[in-house]
Amino acid sequence: MNVSELSFGTWAIGGAWGATNDTEALKGLEAAMDAGVNFFDTADVYGDGHSEELIGKATKGKEEEVHVASKFARGGDINDPNTYSKESVTAYLDATLKHLGRERLDLYQIHCPPIDILKDGSVFQVLDDLQKEGKIRHYGVSVETVEEGLECLRYPNVKALQVIYNIFRQKPAERLFPQAKKQGVGILTRVPLASGLLTGKYTQETTFAEDDHRNFNRDGEAFNVGETFAGLTFQKGVELSSSLQWIKEERGTMAQAALRWILDNDDVTCVIPGFRNEKQVSDSLEAVSVPSFSREEQEKLTKFYLEDVEPSIRGGY
Repeated sequence: MNVSELSFGTWAIGGAWGATNDTEALKGLEAAMDAGVNFFDTADVYGDGHSEELIGKATKGKEEEVHVASKFARGGDINDPNTYSKESVTAYLDATLKHLGRERLDLYQIHCPPIDILKDGSVFQVLDDLQKEGKIRHYGVSVETVEEGLECLRYPNVKALQVIYNIFRQKPAERLFPQAKKQGVGILTRVPLASGLLTGKYTQETTFAEDDHRNFNRDGEAFNVGETFAGLTFQKGVELSSSLQWIKEERGTMAQAALRWILDNDDVTCVIPGFRNEKQVSDSLEAVSVPSFSREEQEKLTKFYLEDVEPSIRGGY
């Protein structure tokens, strides 16, 4: 399955990023497709299916050319083995397909399960069965840690791993990415802008809406803290981002530069920034055409990560 190197995640248009606007979201989806984007990532818990419904509406009649990935498990108890039974997974999948208005899903991902579930492996047999039934084309796993990703690679039919990867979160590139590439497994990189820190627009006084995960999950109160600000405290993240202003020189904005840095890694299949409107889609797409980072710049960013960032990351990675 060939997907556009810069595609989009749809958590923000489903919910948990403050106020949503369906009209603006649909315009953004249309703009992305008009620009050649052929892949969108979602999950059944993004707005309790609302994100899936928006994608279904926007891609109606384009089911063959526009690929969709969704996820399951977070709608139940992720620690309960019954959540991953054939009955449960089929129910999750049927609901997703109904929201999307599709008969088959291109990529179905387990949504950040505990490593014990991955080691048990029963869920992969369930996914094999659903694949044989023609309800899913491929399957993969969205993981929180490198260890979880490597565990997934023990299963031959896992075809994609979704990981947190950005300038503030470089560890997956060391061992996980090369091994995935060796096995022909796609890498989808999420949280590419560290929940907005890598736009360079935040200050220590910036606040977020009550229903925005950058408020309610700031310290991991709702789910893994790595999903919010890449595991950094907001204060530390703002401090670190202020020292990265140099990356935007000749690259438009800091956000475009941060996305370009990910695209420069040949082991990455695609990066999936979020969006809420057409302008954010257009701005992100510009990252494809801005200049790549030189070897010296990449070495500088690696040193910055190891010395200034890594010691402050929380959440296990």
